[in-house]
Amino acid sequence: MFLNTAQKLDILAASAKYDVSCSSSGSRRRGSPSGIGSAAVAGCCHSWSEDGRCISLLKILFSNVCIYDCAFCLNRRSNDIPRATFTVDEVAELTLEFYKRNYIEGLFLSSGIWRSPDDTMECLAKVAETLRFRHRFNGYIHLKAIPGADPNLIRRAGLAADRLSVNIELPTEKSLKLLAPDKTRQAILHPMRQIGEGIVENRAERKKFRKAPSFAPAGQSSQLVIGATPESDLQILHLTESLYNRFSLKRVYYSAYVPVNADSRLPALRQPPALREHRLYQADWLMRYYGFRAEEILTPSQPDLDEHFDPKTAWALRHPASFPVEIHSAGYETLLRVPGIGVTSAKRIIAARRYARLAVEDLQRIGVVLKRARFFITCGGRYGAEPKFNHSPERVRRELLTGSKRASDANQLRLFG
Repeated sequence: MFLNTAQKLDILAASAKYDVSCSSSGSRRRGSPSGIGSAAVAGCCHSWSEDGRCISLLKILFSNVCIYDCAFCLNRRSNDIPRATFTVDEVAELTLEFYKRNYIEGLFLSSGIWRSPDDTMECLAKVAETLRFRHRFNGYIHLKAIPGADPNLIRRAGLAADRLSVNIELPTEKSLKLLAPDKTRQAILHPMRQIGEGIVENRAERKKFRKAPSFAPAGQSSQLVIGATPESDLQILHLTESLYNRFSLKRVYYSAYVPVNADSRLPALRQPPALREHRLYQADWLMRYYGFRAEEILTPSQPDLDEHFDPKTAWALRHPASFPVEIHSAGYETLLRVPGIGVTSAKRIIAARRYARLAVEDLQRIGVVLKRARFFITCGGRYGAEPKFNHSPERVRRELLTGSKRASDANQLRLFG
């Protein structure tokens, strides 16, 4: 059946909605002065998809035809769903027209493996090259690198796109064999390694030759499906930590498993594990910006993240000997370990205490979340909370739980009052 571009867009935008690694963090790629658009850092506008995710890019698949049969994927070959495949020019024209109407600031393009990894990767690379070199499109382009594709095709894609990503899919080789038998861990890691090495080499080359072409200047990312397999949060965080260390990833995305297929290999969930996804993002943030290691956040005896507390608060409650922290003398890294103190507020504390003594009440004005931080700090020797909570982790735990419940109830009253 012949489909026009609008009909293809309806099908392929819907098919792309479960890929959450749609990042728009900006790029330092130099644009052509006579070209269209910009991919400057923080230059992307934001909108909301129908499933509630914040996006700023035209997010589509090149094709939802797939030769693979991954158990968790809506687009697997055994599903009877409407199928469509764009042409290279159709994707380029859609991107340009949407940009000119101020709907988007860039393109996120993935695809099912519609004939072979090489054929699919070549089409994705051609889209980026057509936009970048024929139409002089300066906007943000994020492409999926296809595992098993020729390295030359991935290099072509990296020279035209701002960011590349390879989905790791599942946390272990065992789970991959069970739910995605057509894929192998080695096939996934190979392009990830190539992209990581290419980014490092390109940075060194550009230091010597300023006009050298950029290769994936916004880095690479990946995605994990969470909740479709029995791995613990500790296993997931160890994998994430390894990906950051080995391949210099900018970001790992966690996608709560959505039960779109009836399959005996998959768990029978009533709803996606959204809270678990949220906690993993919080733990990921601690590893990337707060100096935590995976084995600090979780342990073999406590392999899963706490449902009631964010990972930093949970860690603080497990380590009472590290608290309270004295605001006037603690170093930056120590301040970052205090629940309620973030990167910005820690820097503000260090700057402010050079000129004045800080009281507990002053901390809220510089961005500290006192409802959590007060249990873990002293200011000039004065404990931040009531004395009864000092050296009593169980009391602190109960108070934080009670405070969380009060806040939840207050939110409900505001919504329905």
